[in-house]
Amino acid sequence: MPNATIRPKRTRSLESAQQCLFSQDYGTAFVHYLLALNLAPALKDFANESFRFTLFKWADELDSLGRIQDLFDCYEQALELFPVDEVIVNSMGEHLFRMGFRDEAAGHFYKALKLRPDFPEAKENFYRVANWLVECWHFLMLSDNGRNHKYQLAIKKAVEGGCSSVLGIGTGTGIMCAKMAGAAEVYACELSKTMYELACEVLSANGMADSIKILHLKSLDMEIPKDIPNSINLMI
Repeated sequence: MPNATIRPKRTRSLESAQQCLFSQDYGTAFVHYLLALNLAPALKDFANESFRFTLFKWADELDSLGRIQDLFDCYEQALELFPVDEVIVNSMGEHLFRMGFRDEAAGHFYKALKLRPDFPEAKENFYRVANWLVECWHFLMLSDNGRNHKYQLAIKKAVEGGCSSVLGIGTGTGIMCAKMAGAAEVYACELSKTMYELACEVLSANGMADSIKILHLKSLDMEIPKDIPNSINLMI
């Protein structure tokens, strides 16, 4: 009996969504899609493409009207239905980027790439926003082999001289140099969520995830012993 009463509502909601979509009434179509797909999750695969199209059209309208909170509310509702849809994740990142939320945008592009590593739009978007997050001088600095060699030697000398605990402000290469030089405790703090997540992956790929602790916060917000157990000997 429950199926007999619910099934027609599901069908009518989906049909109403499609009719509104045909009439270019994207806001109403979006509401009907939400109702239909929440009531009948089995319809998701069938309606996924038209739901995306409706979402993107409605989001563009909301953007043009300056209804930013409504726009993001729609994306959150969409991601509740399709949490691993890389196209929707990437699209939300594009809106965030255009509005100046670059770190949040990078997080969405990065998530889209994790969901589908060969997604060209997400890859292009991620590299584009990375150029905003990382200053040009930083790339030049990392490419300066002479500077990097002296930097590594200086860290090694400090560690061998008794600096057993090291804190890196930011997640640069210095923290790995310190660990390789033999520092007993190595910490780093990184404000950018995206750079924090990337640093965690780099450490994991180099087998250092368990020996270097990265904190997602500002250096001025760090507390002893809440974040690190004791005062540090060397800051890089």
